[in-house]
Amino acid sequence: MIRPYAARRERALPWRDPLEILQAIGARDGALGLFSGTAGRVLIAADPDAIRQIDGDAAQVTALLDDPAWAEGAVQLLAYDGGARPAAGLRPKVWPDLMAARYPAWLVFETATRTLTAVGRGEDAVEAEQALDLAEDWSQAASARGAIEGPLSATFNAEADETAYRTAVADVVARIAAGELFQANIARAWSGKLTWEADPLDVFLRLVRDSPAPYAAFWRRGERALVSNSPELFLTLEPGGRIETRPIKGTRPRRTDPVADQAEVEALLASAKDRAENLMIVDLMRNDLSRVCVPSSVRVERLFHPESYANVHHLVSTISGRLRPGQGVGQVMAATFPPGSITGAPKHQAMKVIAGHEPPRGPWCGSLLLREGEGRMTASVLIRTLAFEQREERWHWRTQAGAGIVADSDPAAESAEVLSKISAIRRALMES
Repeated sequence: MIRPYAARRERALPWRDPLEILQAIGARDGALGLFSGTAGRVLIAADPDAIRQIDGDAAQVTALLDDPAWAEGAVQLLAYDGGARPAAGLRPKVWPDLMAARYPAWLVFETATRTLTAVGRGEDAVEAEQALDLAEDWSQAASARGAIEGPLSATFNAEADETAYRTAVADVVARIAAGELFQANIARAWSGKLTWEADPLDVFLRLVRDSPAPYAAFWRRGERALVSNSPELFLTLEPGGRIETRPIKGTRPRRTDPVADQAEVEALLASAKDRAENLMIVDLMRNDLSRVCVPSSVRVERLFHPESYANVHHLVSTISGRLRPGQGVGQVMAATFPPGSITGAPKHQAMKVIAGHEPPRGPWCGSLLLREGEGRMTASVLIRTLAFEQREERWHWRTQAGAGIVADSDPAAESAEVLSKISAIRRALMES
């Protein structure tokens, strides 16, 4: 049993490149890096003072998420399969339902202003100062290991071919036509193993160098590691109870020619199919938030807003609400997880259909929660994500990419969309 932090201290430090520091301390067990795009905030931590893993007990997951001792200086990873189990039933376990770690020492980088702050937490002022000293030590660390040239992965193997994926899409379209559901997010998976000298951190460093996303994350825990380059916010919770979700639905590839690239944005905005796909998930998330929010406080703030990333354009909508008194993070996640944008509508039936076409997803399409105290939480959707496991001293990886299937989906077009979404990860693994 751990107790909540009672003391917090800060210390200004000279600026350092956050990628250099993460490279220097990234081999430590528990090493964590959270990067917000090209000019946002970066958080780096290591050496957690508490870790926890929960499998197969939803009540324990809710209890930990609501525990004040885990509400500050902590990260929590919810795997998709734990949330989908009520619909999908018992399936082989490939990842814990919840992994959690709490960190007393943090480095906080504000890249726009090039300021670096050490944050220390503890049960008293002495412990908080000790945590500050640890964080300052990290800020002075230097990596003895340079960047690896050439491919990082020995293989990039599709677990099923394109024909199988198109058949799955056609099956879902037929189910929609029969009235079984309105939308389901169906994915393909790829897997392989890194070269002997490569590490998951090398993959992360390439992704944030070449295609930085607003919710990029690296996390090492024992013989597992997570690398995420996600563009999608699942939920934010602010002091005072404001909650927001920003589902992504609707995708077009980027083009090198500016005119052709802008034409893709305009085609996305004009697409009735993509707008319908997005609107279904907006309605689903409004319903999910209404289960934990003050009546009539849930509203759509922005609908069908285009956002552009390194490889794709997306349609993004924003829904907000005000949390009812007495509703904690555990209740919020019980009401909303897994995210609607990567399941479908109705959510329960969509998850059943997904289970019929896909192996267990693991952390992909789950959520990584950052807990900063004072009721503040940021949770990403773990798309554009790789799960790593170390076996026989070598890192094995698995990743997925999916598309929202609706009544007028074309299997060939959905397959092309999935390949666009996986392209940055493929380049990071297989190219220099």
